[in-house]
Amino acid sequence: MYRIAALYHFTRFENPAALRAPLLALCKAERISGSLLLAREGINGTIAGPHDGIGRVLAHVRVLPGCADLEWKESQSAAQPFRRMKVRLKREIVTMGQPDVDPRARVGHYVEPDQWNDLIRAPDVAVIDTRNDYEVAIGTFHGAVDPGTASFRDFPTWWENNKHRFHNKRIAMFCTGGIRCEKSTNYLLGQGVEEVYHLKGGILKYLEEVPETDSIWQGDCFVFDGRVSVGHGLREGPHLLCHACRRPILPEDRTRPEYEEGVACHHCAHETSDDDKARFRERQKQMALAEARGARHIKVVHEG
Repeated sequence: MYRIAALYHFTRFENPAALRAPLLALCKAERISGSLLLAREGINGTIAGPHDGIGRVLAHVRVLPGCADLEWKESQSAAQPFRRMKVRLKREIVTMGQPDVDPRARVGHYVEPDQWNDLIRAPDVAVIDTRNDYEVAIGTFHGAVDPGTASFRDFPTWWENNKHRFHNKRIAMFCTGGIRCEKSTNYLLGQGVEEVYHLKGGILKYLEEVPETDSIWQGDCFVFDGRVSVGHGLREGPHLLCHACRRPILPEDRTRPEYEEGVACHHCAHETSDDDKARFRERQKQMALAEARGARHIKVVHEG
């Protein structure tokens, strides 16, 4: 079994570029795969590998500036969910595009998973899913508002256009692992919203800790790795990934007439041109050849 650690931490890295090479070297030495993002505002990512190797990488991260109290969420997979290791430098560890947002200054009230149901059932609470539209499509909490955003960067515009809907409401927000809520709750507080809450540890912690019999989660949770989705108990879900548009699909979707592996699915077949599809076919051909040679190709995107 592979140990999977999903982590993020907001802190101040004066020179994130200097942290990259030692971290990447350690991950490779410990046979760790996955993706880590470094920025001046901190670190974000998911890694997978042998149990002890993950422990050594986490120990390394915890001695980085301001990371002594790093927390992470763990799960397991029978197969390696990543195909290579990347450590990348970014402007933000999760992109919101709001320069005044600083989760280190203040965030919403954390709500433990075992207290979440009671909060979001309250009549004066509006529940907002801060994830992307394709994530919401395969699972969310009962009664949650779906902003229908294509990326987290779109959230501030959506809020500006819809804030009138939430007058005199307490706001409860959630995302996959918690990182997007760190920024979105800080943003709402800056916009004058008085009571803002968010699910501590995100959906992943809720699915891990709350018994399925008590859960008000519906569907599966999209994850940014080779598992594609997980359900209660963090069991791997049924979804696959369309490698053309990066959206989740079900196994039966591969029988639909729009589906062509690596080229299109029913979500994206009408969104790309013939030239795009020709390019995707060539990419798929090269990936198949690389796979036959024993090389590996995968693209991993982090939001969390």
